Amino acid sequence: MNEKIVVGLDIGTTKICAMVGRINEYGKLEILGVGKANSDGVKEGIVSNIHKTTDSIIQAIEEAEKNSDIKIGVVNVGIAGKHIKSFRHRGSITRSSDNDEITLEDLNRLTNDMYRIVTEPGTEIIHVMPQHYIVDYEENIKDPVGMAGVKLEADFHIITAQTNAIKNIKRAVERAGLQIENLILEPLASSMAVLSEEEKEAGIALVDIGGGTTDIAIFYDGIIRHTAVIPFGGDIITSDIKHGCQVLDNQAELLKVKFGNTLSEEATESEVVSIPGIRGRTPKEISIKNLARIIEARMEEIIELVHSEIMKSGYANRLAGGVVITGGGAQLLNLQPLFELKTGLDTRIGYPNEYLGKSREEMVKLPMYATTMGLVLAGFKTIDEREENYLKNAHQAYAPTQTGGKQVTGKPQVSKGDFFSNIIRKTKELLIDDFDERNY
Repeated sequence: MNEKIVVGLDIGTTKICAMVGRINEYGKLEILGVGKANSDGVKEGIVSNIHKTTDSIIQAIEEAEKNSDIKIGVVNVGIAGKHIKSFRHRGSITRSSDNDEITLEDLNRLTNDMYRIVTEPGTEIIHVMPQHYIVDYEENIKDPVGMAGVKLEADFHIITAQTNAIKNIKRAVERAGLQIENLILEPLASSMAVLSEEEKEAGIALVDIGGGTTDIAIFYDGIIRHTAVIPFGGDIITSDIKHGCQVLDNQAELLKVKFGNTLSEEATESEVVSIPGIRGRTPKEISIKNLARIIEARMEEIIELVHSEIMKSGYANRLAGGVVITGGGAQLLNLQPLFELKTGLDTRIGYPNEYLGKSREEMVKLPMYATTMGLVLAGFKTIDEREENYLKNAHQAYAPTQTGGKQVTGKPQVSKGDFFSNIIRKTKELLIDDFDERNY
């Protein structure tokens, strides 16, 4: 049987990670192999050195191929960075008649129109996410398919990225001998790995603390409502430790990972760590208490910026699910209580096991792999879950039969991949030769 295999490629500031997965017989994601490499050519989520980034991608892909015994040619790639922006926009179309029902094609046409709106110079749209629909001035409709109406409107959450940042990702990936299937905003990918549908329905803020950036995605009523990228992450904490304790970069990173604490009051005053001196110099003793003070000060700043974005979204009082922290930075000791203290919101650590089945690699259950796993999941499911309901209803209504391995229906067949590509839209630079075949 020719089963579907999906590969996620996370080009992060700290690491580049490739993950190979498939859906098992129980509908769960099974990770077949993982490969990772140090990321030397990425700064604050943006590719700054294509040559170094390409080398790291090749290293990660080769390791993933070896572990999974699968040749990789196509990948889902994440994008992040401080250049990411979002805004809301209302669009509308006028249908020819109110006698016919609103169809999925009408929704697709309305969504596609949003890619034509003018954005800031040097930027382009990467995602168009419908919030709610308006049919003949009747508002707050979540699923208009099947309704009668002439004027169809919708409020959209639109996400843009810097054109040059997209081109640099594309160049690095293509020079590694790979083809990009989808370009996906990283917090959206992370949300697919760590959030349940109940949490998205209740209202929740996902905070993904990476090396170069902290990404935020806010969901309410099952729909993405707000996204933001803060240009601070784990690397700036490492930098603070380096300067505050006067140690080397690798020593600062080890201090953060092994002895870091985000609550200084929980650290012991008398506990110290001995760091080897440079070129025969005497060892340096670092107080765990002082280390915690340095980490706490920077993390409080990041949390304040996150809280500010939550307030800015307008959904601060609707987050029944509170906050979920994921990413490599989520592994810092006592981060959960610090978040609760500073935001007043219930907080949990997001482990990417929401849809995970038995896998060969146990390490993928760590928060630092949430984005990569989300990129794999994105290849199997849509971000807008309403699409699945539409297609399910259409399937039941038209009752397709199997003839020679192809579906035969009384209506034009709707491809799930087409709508998914509208939600996770490839930019113009990423479109390949099969443009016409994909019906964009």
